[in-house]
Order: sequence, then C-alpha cells, then structure tokens
Amino acid sequence: MQLQKDTNPALNTVTAYGDDYIEINKTGYHQSIYFMPEGPINGLDIQKPTDFTTELLQNITGVRPTEKDPMAFLDGANAALENPEDIEVLLIGTGRQQQLLHPAITSPLLGLRIGVEVMDTPAAARTYNILMSEGRRVVVALLL
Repeated sequence: MQLQKDTNPALNTVTAYGDDYIEINKTGYHQSIYFMPEGPINGLDIQKPTDFTTELLQNITGVRPTEKDPMAFLDGANAALENPEDIEVLLIGTGRQQQLLHPAITSPLLGLRIGVEVMDTPAAARTYNILMSEGRRVVVALLL
C-alpha cells in the first residue's frame, strides 16, 4: 500500500508496505526493522513478537542503565535506567495481526514514561508517520 507521495529526505518516513516488505523513503526492506525519524534504519534479528525481550526493547529505544552514585553497588542498589534520547513512544508492529507483549517485558519502559503501543504492522507504520510528522520522539519496530 502506498502511503505518501512526497517524503522529506531528512526524516525517515514509511512510504509503502506489503506482506513481504516495508519501504522507508522509497527504499524497500525485506526484513524486520526499527528506526526513529532521524538516523539509520536498523535490522531486527527476530521473526515473531514472542522474540521481543526487555533488553531488546531497551536497545531499540536507547534506554540504558545508569548509576548516579558509583559506590551504590556496595549497598546492593540496582542501577536505575535513563532515557537519553527522550523517547516518548515505542510503536511495535507485530506483523499481519496484533499480538500483545507480556507486561513484564514493557514495564521498565513504562516506568520511564515511554508509552509502548503494540498493533499490527500496517497500523504501526501509519501511526508512526502521524507521530513523526507531529515532531514526536518516536521509535518504531516493524515485523514482517
């Protein structure tokens, strides 16, 4: 399905999608991918929604552990997480049909006030384009 006639080459825009491809700025990808409005298009080495892990979602969004006190480990304190990219929303397209993720996988992101929305891939692509055009800090992961 063709989504947009014109693209802004400075922003990653989903321009089309089908059963076996996703097109970003008129370049086709035949594998699962994730990306932000700016920056590279990254391959996802997973095949199904159940392959998502907390660590993978943190990697996709750029969330990382941080310790404010370098000696906190002596007290057994767990490292806190930070959101250096100031991501607002993570959209996850799970393929042809929506398949929800276990809440334990997404809870660390929700604790950082990053919204996590799971939907089928066509809906995630359309929603990404809307949020991106509004200037929102969004990341999208699209499974084929």
